[in-house]
Amino acid sequence: MRDDCCRQITYLRLSITDRCNLGCFYCTPVQEMVKLRHADILRYEELLHLARLGIKAGMTKIRVTGGEPLIRLGVESFLEALNNLPGVQEICLTSNGVLLAAKAESLWQAGLRRLNISLDTLNPELYSRLTGHDLWDRVWEGIQTAAAVGFSPIKINCVVLRGLNDHEILDFARLSLDYPWQIRFLEFMPIGCTSRWRRDYYIPVPEIRSRVEKFAPLTQLPPEANAGPAQRYCFPGARGEIGFISPLSQHFCQECNRLRLTADGRLRPCLFGDDEIDIKTPLRAGADDAALLNLFQQATLRKPARHHLNQDLTSPCVRSMASIGG
Repeated sequence: MRDDCCRQITYLRLSITDRCNLGCFYCTPVQEMVKLRHADILRYEELLHLARLGIKAGMTKIRVTGGEPLIRLGVESFLEALNNLPGVQEICLTSNGVLLAAKAESLWQAGLRRLNISLDTLNPELYSRLTGHDLWDRVWEGIQTAAAVGFSPIKINCVVLRGLNDHEILDFARLSLDYPWQIRFLEFMPIGCTSRWRRDYYIPVPEIRSRVEKFAPLTQLPPEANAGPAQRYCFPGARGEIGFISPLSQHFCQECNRLRLTADGRLRPCLFGDDEIDIKTPLRAGADDAALLNLFQQATLRKPARHHLNQDLTSPCVRSMASIGG
């Protein structure tokens, strides 16, 4: 599938739940989020049906997200079934890592090999303040367990917040010297009408990168196959990498190759807008595959040329990050 800007859509982000076992500062809305009813969430067989159609439409990479995907019962069997779909080239999962130590082996047995783990501080006390839970040790154990099992690549996603965790930028960057992980710095994004977005928390990637380069020079690395938006670098002699993701300061909309499917069955062309197509209702009403594929095509053709944040960098979208799936 190609959109009106000739971008080929090859990447589907698949949210399997809106529930999470943390309450992260930048993800949880100010007003309490109304959770989906069980009946409103796509069943695993429905998710597999839509994933199969996405692959038929040309998607080769699928990322499973939440909420926190590891809290949904049966996720390992779902991942195994997803991994066995003909034509899929890459299955990834994004997790907060809380349940990873307990599930790493079963996830590996299900065929999963690629993990992104959200971790915004290396300080257990600050972790409790940012997430609402004293679980830093469990997350760190999960990362170490996943590495011992053999997961690769392991990507650590750190959302940088001025005045909260930006003093740890170099601490995170130094992890790439000793561990074969990609440490990725993300800009704080204004998602949802009741988000905790404040301009004074925002640090653009050029500033983050300049702070990292004060420690040591960076060598740019070539894009990965099925490349995501990260600009990849490494320190001389480092075992791992450093990535920078700049959706606001240096947007990568011209290269966006993804659609999102929310846990309640909406196809979203763009993270920063609330345009979405209900695919769950026709699916449950018995629509044939041709009709459902047409909805994938409609979502593709409705992708904007770029996101449309307001001048103050606030987003027009209503949904919170947790309900979208990132």
